[in-house]
Amino acid sequence: MKRWTRTWASWVVISFFLAACAAPRPQIKAVVGTSASFPPFESVSPDQRSLVGFDIDLMKAIAARSNIEVELTNMPYEPLLAGIAKCTYDAGIAAIEVDDNLKTRMSFSDPYFEVGQVIVVKQGNPTITERETLTGQTVGVQANSTGAAEVDKIPGAQAKIYPAIDQAFDQLIGGLVDAVVADNAVALSYVGVPANNLKIVGKPFATRHYAIAVCSQRTELLQRINSGLAAVRADGTLSRLTQQWITSSSR
Repeated sequence: MKRWTRTWASWVVISFFLAACAAPRPQIKAVVGTSASFPPFESVSPDQRSLVGFDIDLMKAIAARSNIEVELTNMPYEPLLAGIAKCTYDAGIAAIEVDDNLKTRMSFSDPYFEVGQVIVVKQGNPTITERETLTGQTVGVQANSTGAAEVDKIPGAQAKIYPAIDQAFDQLIGGLVDAVVADNAVALSYVGVPANNLKIVGKPFATRHYAIAVCSQRTELLQRINSGLAAVRADGTLSRLTQQWITSSSR
Protein backbone atom coordinates (compact mmCIF):
# COMPACT_ATOMS: atom_id res chain seq x y z
CA MET A 1 0.00 0.00 0.00
CA LYS A 2 2.78 2.39 0.89
CA ARG A 3 4.61 1.60 -2.35
CA TRP A 4 1.41 2.23 -4.36
CA THR A 5 0.89 5.50 -2.47
CA ARG A 6 4.41 6.68 -3.24
CA THR A 7 4.00 5.72 -6.90
CA TRP A 8 0.67 7.50 -7.16
CA ALA A 9 2.11 10.58 -5.50
CA SER A 10 5.06 10.55 -7.86
CA TRP A 11 2.77 10.46 -10.89
CA VAL A 12 0.77 13.37 -9.49
CA VAL A 13 3.94 15.44 -9.14
CA ILE A 14 5.09 14.48 -12.64
CA SER A 15 1.67 15.29 -14.12
CA PHE A 16 1.65 18.74 -12.55
CA PHE A 17 5.19 19.35 -13.82
CA LEU A 18 4.32 18.30 -17.36
CA ALA A 19 1.17 20.41 -17.32
CA ALA A 20 3.16 23.42 -16.17
CA CYS A 21 5.70 22.91 -18.93
CA ALA A 22 2.99 22.49 -21.57
CA ALA A 23 0.99 25.53 -20.45
CA PRO A 24 1.61 28.64 -22.54
CA ARG A 25 3.72 31.29 -20.86
CA PRO A 26 1.85 34.47 -19.96
CA GLN A 27 2.31 37.29 -22.43
CA ILE A 28 4.87 39.95 -21.64
CA LYS A 29 5.20 43.36 -23.24
CA ALA A 30 8.33 44.91 -24.74
CA VAL A 31 9.08 48.23 -26.38
CA VAL A 32 11.55 47.33 -29.13
CA GLY A 33 13.42 50.08 -30.92
CA THR A 34 14.84 50.08 -34.43
CA SER A 35 16.56 52.58 -36.70
CA ALA A 36 14.78 52.33 -40.03
CA SER A 37 17.46 53.67 -42.35
CA PHE A 38 19.35 50.46 -43.07
CA PRO A 39 17.68 48.42 -45.84
CA PRO A 40 17.15 45.54 -46.32
CA PHE A 41 17.26 45.07 -42.54
CA GLU A 42 14.96 47.95 -41.61
CA SER A 43 13.41 50.85 -43.44
CA VAL A 44 10.16 52.79 -43.72
CA SER A 45 7.67 51.53 -46.28
CA PRO A 46 7.20 53.60 -49.47
CA ASP A 47 3.85 54.89 -48.17
CA GLN A 48 5.57 55.95 -44.91
CA ARG A 49 3.00 54.02 -42.85
CA SER A 50 4.96 51.07 -41.53
CA LEU A 51 8.38 49.61 -40.76
CA VAL A 52 9.60 46.88 -43.08
CA GLY A 53 12.65 44.68 -43.50
CA PHE A 54 14.44 41.53 -42.42
CA ASP A 55 14.84 42.62 -38.79
CA ILE A 56 11.22 43.73 -38.52
CA ASP A 57 9.84 40.41 -39.77
CA LEU A 58 12.32 38.46 -37.65
CA MET A 59 11.31 40.30 -34.47
CA LYS A 60 7.63 39.68 -35.18
CA ALA A 61 8.30 35.96 -35.75
CA ILE A 62 10.29 35.67 -32.52
CA ALA A 63 7.58 37.50 -30.60
CA ALA A 64 4.85 35.23 -31.95
CA ARG A 65 6.68 32.10 -30.82
CA SER A 66 7.58 33.44 -27.37
CA ASN A 67 4.30 35.23 -26.54
CA ILE A 68 5.81 38.71 -26.49
CA GLU A 69 3.64 41.72 -27.28
CA VAL A 70 6.02 43.98 -29.19
CA GLU A 71 5.67 47.72 -29.66
CA LEU A 72 8.09 48.76 -32.40
CA THR A 73 9.41 52.30 -32.38
CA ASN A 74 11.72 54.05 -34.84
CA MET A 75 14.57 56.42 -33.95
CA PRO A 76 18.17 57.28 -34.90
CA TYR A 77 20.74 54.60 -34.16
CA GLU A 78 22.76 56.28 -31.40
CA PRO A 79 19.72 57.32 -29.31
CA LEU A 80 18.46 53.76 -29.69
CA LEU A 81 21.62 52.29 -28.16
CA ALA A 82 21.60 54.90 -25.39
CA GLY A 83 17.96 54.10 -24.64
CA ILE A 84 18.61 50.36 -24.37
CA ALA A 85 21.58 50.99 -22.09
CA LYS A 86 19.37 53.11 -19.80
CA CYS A 87 16.47 50.63 -20.12
CA THR A 88 14.26 53.34 -21.60
CA TYR A 89 13.58 50.71 -24.25
CA ASP A 90 13.33 47.02 -23.48
CA ALA A 91 15.23 45.87 -26.56
CA GLY A 92 16.47 46.90 -29.97
CA ILE A 93 16.81 45.22 -33.34
CA ALA A 94 18.64 47.33 -35.91
CA ALA A 95 21.50 45.31 -37.39
CA ILE A 96 23.29 45.86 -34.08
CA GLU A 97 26.79 44.43 -34.06
CA VAL A 98 27.90 42.62 -30.93
CA ASP A 99 31.07 44.16 -29.53
CA ASP A 100 32.85 44.25 -26.19
CA ASN A 101 31.98 47.89 -25.52
CA LEU A 102 28.24 47.39 -25.95
CA LYS A 103 28.34 44.22 -23.85
CA THR A 104 29.22 46.36 -20.83
CA ARG A 105 26.07 48.44 -21.34
CA MET A 106 23.42 45.92 -22.38
CA SER A 107 22.70 42.23 -22.92
CA PHE A 108 22.62 40.45 -26.29
CA SER A 109 20.62 37.60 -27.72
CA ASP A 110 22.23 34.75 -29.58
CA PRO A 111 23.54 35.96 -32.97
CA TYR A 112 21.15 35.77 -35.90
CA PHE A 113 23.28 37.00 -38.82
CA GLU A 114 26.96 37.03 -39.79
CA VAL A 115 28.14 40.04 -41.72
CA GLY A 116 31.37 41.28 -43.27
CA GLN A 117 32.41 44.63 -44.72
CA VAL A 118 32.72 44.98 -48.51
CA ILE A 119 33.83 47.71 -50.89
CA VAL A 120 31.35 49.03 -53.46
CA VAL A 121 32.41 51.13 -56.45
CA LYS A 122 30.89 52.22 -59.74
CA GLN A 123 31.07 49.83 -62.67
CA GLY A 124 34.13 50.56 -64.75
CA ASN A 125 36.25 51.80 -61.84
CA PRO A 126 39.71 50.36 -62.62
CA THR A 127 41.52 51.80 -59.58
CA ILE A 128 39.81 50.34 -56.52
CA THR A 129 40.09 46.55 -56.49
CA GLU A 130 40.66 45.68 -52.81
CA ARG A 131 40.99 47.20 -49.35
CA GLU A 132 44.59 48.42 -49.83
CA THR A 133 43.65 50.40 -52.94
CA LEU A 134 41.38 52.71 -50.92
CA THR A 135 44.47 54.78 -50.04
CA GLY A 136 44.00 58.27 -51.46
CA GLN A 137 40.29 57.66 -52.14
CA THR A 138 37.15 59.27 -50.68
CA VAL A 139 35.05 56.54 -49.05
CA GLY A 140 31.44 56.90 -47.92
CA VAL A 141 30.54 55.22 -44.62
CA GLN A 142 27.76 55.32 -42.05
CA ALA A 143 28.48 57.10 -38.79
CA ASN A 144 29.54 54.88 -35.88
CA SER A 145 29.64 51.77 -38.06
CA THR A 146 32.21 49.02 -38.47
CA GLY A 147 32.78 50.32 -41.99
CA ALA A 148 33.75 53.73 -40.62
CA ALA A 149 36.15 52.16 -38.11
CA GLU A 150 37.76 49.99 -40.80
CA VAL A 151 38.28 52.89 -43.23
CA ASP A 152 39.98 54.83 -40.42
CA LYS A 153 42.57 52.05 -40.28
CA ILE A 154 43.57 52.49 -43.94
CA PRO A 155 46.43 55.00 -44.36
CA GLY A 156 45.51 57.84 -46.69
CA ALA A 157 41.83 56.85 -47.08
CA GLN A 158 39.45 59.76 -46.52
CA ALA A 159 36.23 58.71 -44.80
CA LYS A 160 33.15 60.76 -45.63
CA ILE A 161 30.62 60.08 -42.89
CA TYR A 162 26.85 60.06 -43.34
CA PRO A 163 24.05 59.58 -40.77
CA ALA A 164 22.48 56.82 -42.90
CA ILE A 165 24.07 54.37 -45.32
CA ASP A 166 21.59 55.17 -48.11
CA GLN A 167 23.05 58.68 -48.25
CA ALA A 168 26.51 57.23 -48.81
CA PHE A 169 25.25 55.09 -51.68
CA ASP A 170 23.38 58.03 -53.21
CA GLN A 171 26.65 59.97 -53.22
CA LEU A 172 28.48 57.04 -54.82
CA ILE A 173 25.85 56.71 -57.55
CA GLY A 174 26.14 60.45 -58.15
CA GLY A 175 29.93 60.24 -58.41
CA LEU A 176 30.60 62.34 -55.30
CA VAL A 177 32.59 59.66 -53.47
CA ASP A 178 34.92 57.02 -54.91
CA ALA A 179 33.64 54.05 -52.92
CA VAL A 180 31.39 52.93 -50.09
CA VAL A 181 32.32 50.46 -47.37
CA ALA A 182 29.27 48.75 -45.88
CA ASP A 183 27.89 45.46 -44.61
CA ASN A 184 27.72 42.82 -47.32
CA ALA A 185 23.95 42.31 -47.12
CA VAL A 186 23.26 46.03 -47.40
CA ALA A 187 25.74 46.39 -50.27
CA LEU A 188 24.05 43.57 -52.18
CA SER A 189 20.70 45.36 -52.05
CA TYR A 190 22.24 48.35 -53.91
CA VAL A 191 24.43 46.38 -56.29
CA GLY A 192 21.42 44.25 -57.22
CA VAL A 193 19.70 47.25 -58.86
CA PRO A 194 21.09 47.46 -62.44
CA ALA A 195 20.33 51.18 -62.74
CA ASN A 196 22.70 51.92 -59.87
CA ASN A 197 25.65 50.73 -61.98
CA LEU A 198 27.58 49.46 -58.95
CA LYS A 199 29.78 46.46 -58.17
CA ILE A 200 31.48 44.85 -55.19
CA VAL A 201 35.26 44.48 -55.34
CA GLY A 202 37.69 42.51 -53.19
CA LYS A 203 36.87 40.08 -50.39
CA PRO A 204 34.75 40.67 -47.27
CA PHE A 205 36.67 41.70 -44.16
CA ALA A 206 36.02 42.47 -40.46
CA THR A 207 33.41 39.74 -40.02
CA ARG A 208 30.95 40.43 -37.17
CA HIS A 209 27.57 39.22 -35.91
CA TYR A 210 24.19 40.90 -35.52
CA ALA A 211 22.11 40.21 -32.41
CA ILE A 212 19.13 41.68 -30.58
CA ALA A 213 20.18 44.09 -27.82
CA VAL A 214 18.21 43.83 -24.57
CA CYS A 215 18.01 45.98 -21.43
CA SER A 216 20.26 44.27 -18.88
CA GLN A 217 17.39 44.18 -16.37
CA ARG A 218 15.02 42.26 -18.66
CA THR A 219 16.36 38.74 -18.11
CA GLU A 220 13.07 36.98 -18.87
CA LEU A 221 12.70 38.95 -22.09
CA LEU A 222 16.20 37.90 -23.14
CA GLN A 223 15.36 34.25 -22.42
CA ARG A 224 12.17 34.47 -24.46
CA ILE A 225 13.92 36.15 -27.36
CA ASN A 226 16.55 33.41 -27.45
CA SER A 227 13.83 30.77 -27.24
CA GLY A 228 11.92 32.36 -30.11
CA LEU A 229 15.08 32.77 -32.16
CA ALA A 230 15.89 29.08 -31.72
CA ALA A 231 12.36 28.22 -32.87
CA VAL A 232 12.48 30.35 -36.04
CA ARG A 233 15.88 28.91 -36.85
CA ALA A 234 14.64 25.33 -36.37
CA ASP A 235 11.42 25.70 -38.38
CA GLY A 236 13.09 27.38 -41.36
CA THR A 237 11.64 30.86 -40.85
CA LEU A 238 15.07 32.44 -40.46
CA SER A 239 16.24 30.90 -43.74
CA ARG A 240 13.07 32.01 -45.51
CA LEU A 241 13.47 35.60 -44.30
CA THR A 242 17.11 35.60 -45.37
CA GLN A 243 16.07 34.46 -48.83
CA GLN A 244 13.23 36.99 -49.03
CA TRP A 245 15.03 40.07 -47.81
CA ILE A 246 18.73 39.54 -48.40
CA THR A 247 19.52 36.87 -50.98
CA SER A 248 16.75 37.98 -53.33
CA SER A 249 17.70 41.64 -52.96
CA SER A 250 21.05 40.91 -54.59
CA ARG A 251 19.47 39.76 -57.85
